[in-house]
Amino acid sequence: MIKNIPVNQVNCCEAPVQEKSNLPVAIIGAGPVGLAAAAQLISKGEPFLLFEAGDEVGANIRKWEHVRLFSPWEYNIDKAAKELLLKANWVAPQNGIIPTGKEIVERYLKPLAELAEVSPYVHLNTKVTGISRKGLSKVKTSGREKLPFVIHVEQNGFSFIYEARAVIDASGTWSNPNPLRSDGIFSEEEKALSGHISYGIPAILGKEKNRYSGKKVLVVGSGHSAINTLLELAELQKEESGTEIVWAIRKANIEDVYGGRELDGLQARGELGTRIQKVVESGAIKVLTAFHIEELQKQGEKIQVSGTIRNEKVVMDHIDEIVGNTGSRPDLSMVREVRVLTDPSLDCVYELAPLIDPNIHSCGTVRPHGEKELRQPEKDFYIVGAKSYGRAPTFLMATGYEQVRSIVAALVGDMESAQKVELELPETGVCSLGASGADSCCDPVQVEEASSNDCAPPKTEKTGSNSCCG
Repeated sequence: MIKNIPVNQVNCCEAPVQEKSNLPVAIIGAGPVGLAAAAQLISKGEPFLLFEAGDEVGANIRKWEHVRLFSPWEYNIDKAAKELLLKANWVAPQNGIIPTGKEIVERYLKPLAELAEVSPYVHLNTKVTGISRKGLSKVKTSGREKLPFVIHVEQNGFSFIYEARAVIDASGTWSNPNPLRSDGIFSEEEKALSGHISYGIPAILGKEKNRYSGKKVLVVGSGHSAINTLLELAELQKEESGTEIVWAIRKANIEDVYGGRELDGLQARGELGTRIQKVVESGAIKVLTAFHIEELQKQGEKIQVSGTIRNEKVVMDHIDEIVGNTGSRPDLSMVREVRVLTDPSLDCVYELAPLIDPNIHSCGTVRPHGEKELRQPEKDFYIVGAKSYGRAPTFLMATGYEQVRSIVAALVGDMESAQKVELELPETGVCSLGASGADSCCDPVQVEEASSNDCAPPKTEKTGSNSCCG
């Protein structure tokens, strides 16, 4: 399957015209959305290649495999993927059961990737380093839509170039965490302290227990990743009383972090807010609200963290470990040579920005969207999944499944199906929370921090008039 494709000589003034209709669609990222794209293409009889930088499908999910999702199986399995699996006598998990990240990989993604229709076209340990049109940089316009895409990859120590008629980038954001500093810059000091800083959701009650037991731990962030981390630290504190927990959030009001609680349509998601509220009120966690980190310094074998609370200087000393749960950002370096339009503040697909901007939408409710909103100036190139949301918070797997269903329909010429986008998910119960007393979830609210991970979706998306943002 691996083919090193030679680069043709290109006239400087005219693009070479080449038939590309028989080429495969390239998918980047073998997570839930990337594999859903593959299933959708199979359902339409379309060839594809799937590139995954990790050594297995769902490699990023493995990093939080100990975490239980909020949503049950019924919201986490793509319809086209399910049809393929059932034909292979796969035993579907019960709809109402809530899986862990590990179960998502082992009971769904791995069986899907092992199907005869999928397996030969999945390339693991294959990092995409660049994408372009064959023979042209992004500057040249004439004839570029007739040219195939070229996908430059590093695969097991070798470099290869693949050709594709379309590209679906589902590479996600999980591997690109935001820094701890509130200005969004990775300082040299933060990089130097990497041995004491963990980004994501560490297995505090599992394989990383010794790292945090009896230590003074600072957790930074106000999303559900942070809450998961804090709840595990609180359990560890019961076993080892010397464990000290400090929670720093940029939000001014801790109530804004607790979510819909008993009003949440997903019980497990609502209970998470209730549980962390009880832990905070018990005094087990020291909470710093409206805290903006400005500096990190090595303090012997420990860390000193400096910042401001309402313009007053605050210094925290003798921190042993820091867990950064301040969200993630997309890596756009691989798409440098294709014509991509992203929002200047969120790094998301440009047309999605008004739908997902946390500075505007207090509850993050997003109208259903598909191929039309995800189109790029570069024809047949799409960014989907968490990466399509850029730095905006809490992307949902089900949203990505509908994105790729719509895109594949468009790629095969079924524009009627592509434009018929539907998605319905449980309410969060937080539409008016923190919206400055406003009744509408669409009124502006200040949200300074994002936490974009599939394992903790606090937002909801619905169709038609039921969408709180219309």
